[in-house]
Amino acid sequence: SDGRDIGVVFNYPNPGGAHALPMSGGVGAQYTPATGWAQAIKYKQEVLREGPADAIAVVLGGDASCATGGFWSALTIATTQQLPLLLYVEDNGYGISVPSTYQTPGQDISANLASFKGLTIFNGDGTDPLEAARLVDEAVAHVRGGKPALLRLTVPRLEGHSYQDTQTYKSEEVIAAEWARDPLPKLKAHCAALQIGDAQWEELEQAVEWEVQRARDEAEARSVLPVEQVADNVFFSGEHAQIGGRAGLSLEVTDQPSPEGQRINMVTAIRRVLEQELEANPRVLVFGEDVGPKGGVHAVTLGLQEKFGHDRVFDTSLNEEGIVGRAVGMALAGLMPVPEIQFRKYAEPATEQINDCGTMRWRTANRFAAPMVLRVPGGFFKCGDPWHSQTNEVQFVHNPGWKVAVPSNAEDAVGLLRMALRGHDPVLFFEHRAMLDDSWARRPWPGDAFVLPFGRARKTRQGDKVTIVTWGAMVPRCEAAAEGLSADVIDLRTLMPWDRDMVLESVRRTRRCLIVHEDLRTGGFGAEIAAVVADEAFLDLDAPV
Repeated sequence: SDGRDIGVVFNYPNPGGAHALPMSGGVGAQYTPATGWAQAIKYKQEVLREGPADAIAVVLGGDASCATGGFWSALTIATTQQLPLLLYVEDNGYGISVPSTYQTPGQDISANLASFKGLTIFNGDGTDPLEAARLVDEAVAHVRGGKPALLRLTVPRLEGHSYQDTQTYKSEEVIAAEWARDPLPKLKAHCAALQIGDAQWEELEQAVEWEVQRARDEAEARSVLPVEQVADNVFFSGEHAQIGGRAGLSLEVTDQPSPEGQRINMVTAIRRVLEQELEANPRVLVFGEDVGPKGGVHAVTLGLQEKFGHDRVFDTSLNEEGIVGRAVGMALAGLMPVPEIQFRKYAEPATEQINDCGTMRWRTANRFAAPMVLRVPGGFFKCGDPWHSQTNEVQFVHNPGWKVAVPSNAEDAVGLLRMALRGHDPVLFFEHRAMLDDSWARRPWPGDAFVLPFGRARKTRQGDKVTIVTWGAMVPRCEAAAEGLSADVIDLRTLMPWDRDMVLESVRRTRRCLIVHEDLRTGGFGAEIAAVVADEAFLDLDAPV
């Protein structure tokens, strides 16, 4: 991965074999993407009629990871949907220095889950070669039958969690008991019983040592990544290395709208694009809380499940990490997931999955990517509270690898959403609640081929006295405020990337810059624009930004 990840967080694309999906540095973050992969297996088999009939997903974790939200979310998804997922817990009794008494009551997750509906438990001694092999075989065979299972094997942790961990928190008695369970002598004794003697054992050890040393030599012989390549592969930029190969759409596209019919609101525009893309691409899946029979709390997905069925448009359990995490697994498997977070503030539980998704292409050196369209309604509308009225798009801009769209009207929503659904990067599609049915935001349908490139702003009004930079729900307010004035009003439309060139050209001409956005004044995205203007057009300004 060009040195972009810590050594134990690995990935391995293996077409025709078992892939090692990109791991995460966050404990428990591996579980929900594995459920997405398992759901993709089931979807491909049952709907697309492709892929091997006995494919399964396997996710590995330690006993401490069983306390995380990701573990419980994955457990809920896998059991309620009956997915071919094997959860393997390697239980060594510690999370670094914290004993598993703090993670699981009774220190046995398999006992606690014994009555969990829809889950088969396999539990035993991971240091006993015969018992471990038998349990692995039985668990894998069960999951190949299409049902989830939990495999827990107990093992000692003979060395520290990391190089710096000296295990001073363990008593001498605990350490002695762990070494008494060392699995290597047990394996050696088992081999001796099979008449595999010391000489053959030595040969095995030498072969393994040679193989490991060769791999180390190969790794250390690589040169340090040139500094000019450090930011490569943050976004898609050419040859695609994603496994699964999402089917591309060969539909004709244009960035010029062809308005037709009466004006429609943003809700109708977004729903129509989703409907067309679901129709055109069988790998598009739409899901989230209440998006099914209810049609979404904002009515954007109304009627889609009825038309495309429960496999394509479906409700989820109430867990945002699970919603985004399973989307990551689906995207890795070659599907195009369109998850919805019901309100902007509810995205917080999914922040680790959002970060992992965005950095995936970069940290795997373009070996893996997880393109998706994450739809998030938000912003102030009618009443304000800290849970339903936040905007704060800057948080998503601050996640590397994500593109961010903030349309102010129905036409732009069509072009940007269609672009997002046919692209190769994860996209945060922000739907401002106040604009969904706003009369100003209504536009005629711009045509079935209309696609808007990201990073291209639009001047909604032109003048030469002041540059007003804005986006989303503030665009109509800025237009109203600029009535009768000679002003450039620039609707950015996307925040990642944003159209620096148009803004700087305008500021250099008008010599004044006003930035209007709906967020906290401190630390909002407006500060980024102000910093760029001050940095690159300071001598052109006749007044402070």
